[in-house]
Amino acid sequence: MFGYVVPLKSELKVKDFNQFRAYYCGLCFSIKKHFGNIPRMTLNYDMTFLALLLDGLNPDKVKVEYKRCMSHPTNKKLVVLDNNALSYAANMNISLVYFKILDDVNDDNDLKSRTFALGLSPYKKKFSKSITHINEIIKENLSNLTKLEKSKNFTSIDEICDPFSIIVGKILELYPHKIIDDSEETRSKLYSLGYSLGKWIYLVDALDDLKDDMEKNKFNPLNYLYNKDNLPYDKFFQTIKSRLEFSILNSACTCRDMLNELSLERNREILENIVNLGLMDKYTNAANGCKCKKNKKKDLHNAYI
Repeated sequence: MFGYVVPLKSELKVKDFNQFRAYYCGLCFSIKKHFGNIPRMTLNYDMTFLALLLDGLNPDKVKVEYKRCMSHPTNKKLVVLDNNALSYAANMNISLVYFKILDDVNDDNDLKSRTFALGLSPYKKKFSKSITHINEIIKENLSNLTKLEKSKNFTSIDEICDPFSIIVGKILELYPHKIIDDSEETRSKLYSLGYSLGKWIYLVDALDDLKDDMEKNKFNPLNYLYNKDNLPYDKFFQTIKSRLEFSILNSACTCRDMLNELSLERNREILENIVNLGLMDKYTNAANGCKCKKNKKKDLHNAYI
């Protein structure tokens, strides 16, 4: 469910591409600083969006530096130095991955999940105390999502999207640091943006998995809700395309509207590229049956780093 919230690189200006990469590398260094080297393996691109957005609302000046890393030992890369937004994104990165794996262990108890959870378990002690309540929200709603998917006790797409939407909304709303124009109204806008983005991610992920899930007879919320006649994938997708597209594009439009209402100090052009172009590109690829998910992390790493 990670790796969908990225820029459309072909439409980025060079300076914005370099800036996105500087935040991505900054997030990687922040994970190293706060959690160690091994958790850097969990780095995901959606949290780079989080860092860009929250640092865009940071009134303080951004500090950057050229650094080397294990991936690029011979060439120095421009890196945004650790700050509140990057530290928070690093915590959220580890938290989301850890509690998702823990939920998988409780659900399936398979060896791979248990091994991964055991490997990440020591790092939960390093979570910032300021995010304890946010971690509880993540844990509770991931559990609610798993229960809904397992019991199939839901009757609408909004209902099954709700737990993950709440997670992303609360991650933005409850950012534990001062932001520009900090107020109940601004925090409400952040929640609305996050909630809509969470819904968008869940729907596009379900669409991206739809064909494989149907072929393997695995649960997929779209297939469960709408495929009452057990149609094959190609015919089924045509019957739900307009309905699904409305929900996905409506969520993206809400993200755009909320982003436009935020008083960003920086990063607006990159964020607008992600919301206006990147999200649409990911949806189009999923709708066209692009088989990019298996190599998503590798392809994104090669594209942006």
